[in-house]
Amino acid sequence: MRVSIASTVVALVGAVQAAASAWTFADASVSVGKASDKVTEKFTDANRVKKALALGHQDTLRVLLTTKEGSAAKRPHQAFLVVKEAVSGLEAPFPLTVKESGKAMVQISQKDLPIQLLASTSPLEASLVLGSTGSTKGSVTTVFDIEIKTDPSHAAPSSVAPLRYGKLDEIHHIFRADPQNPPKLVSLVFALAVLATVPALFIGWIALGGNLCHAKKAMSNAPLSHALFFGSVVAMEGVFFLYYSAWNLFQTLPVMGVVGAIAVFSGTKALGEVQGRRLAGER
Repeated sequence: MRVSIASTVVALVGAVQAAASAWTFADASVSVGKASDKVTEKFTDANRVKKALALGHQDTLRVLLTTKEGSAAKRPHQAFLVVKEAVSGLEAPFPLTVKESGKAMVQISQKDLPIQLLASTSPLEASLVLGSTGSTKGSVTTVFDIEIKTDPSHAAPSSVAPLRYGKLDEIHHIFRADPQNPPKLVSLVFALAVLATVPALFIGWIALGGNLCHAKKAMSNAPLSHALFFGSVVAMEGVFFLYYSAWNLFQTLPVMGVVGAIAVFSGTKALGEVQGRRLAGER
C-alpha cells in the first residue's frame, strides 16, 4: 500500500512539473470585422473556436492573449500565429507583439496573406506557436480556422512564378561565320598587277647597268644558293596569292616560315658570292 501511495505522489509531482515547464496561454480571444459588426470568440489551449472565422477584404483579424510559462505570465522568445493551408501545407507566420507581462497581440488582414493562401478554397488553419530557450517546452496549438471572403468588385490577386534555380534547357551556340577572303577575281587582278612589276624590275635593272653575262658565272660559283634564293622569292609571292585566294592564316604561316628560312640561308650565300665578285672588281 505504501508503494502505491508513493507511486501516486511521484506521478502527481511529475505532472505538476510537466505543467510548470511548458509554455501556455490564457485569456485568449480573436475578433474579426469592423467596430460596428465585430465578431469576437474566445479560445483556450484545450478548446478551439468551433466555426471558421470569415475574413473579408476590408476586415482585420486581431488576436489577444497572455503567454505563460507554467503558471506565471511571461514573455517567450518566440511567439507566432501560423496560418496554414491544409491541402498544400503552405503556411505564413505572423509574429506576436508581446510585453514583459505576457500580454500579446497580433492582427492580420487579407493584404498580409500570401497570394497562394488567399486563393485557397478551403478554410485556413491558424495555430499558435510559443517557445523559448532553456528547458521549458514549447507548444503548437491549433486555435481557429479562417475562411477567406473575396470581394467581387476587386480583381483577384495574381501570382508570378518565383525564380527557381535548376537545370536549364540546352543552349545551342550559333557561331559567327568564318571570315571570307576577298573575291577571287579581285585577288587575281592584284596578283597580275604584282606580276606586271617583274618585267619593269628587269627593265630598270638593265637600264641601270645590269650585266646578264655574270649570270652564268654566278650560277657556276653558287648554283644552289642562287636557285633557292630566287625560287624562295617566287614561292613567297605564290604563298601570298594562295592566302588571298584560298588559304587561311593558319595554313599560310607555316609555309611562310619554311619559305622565309630558305630565303635567309640561301640568300646569305648568294649575296656572299655577289659580294666576292664585286670585291674582285667585276661589275
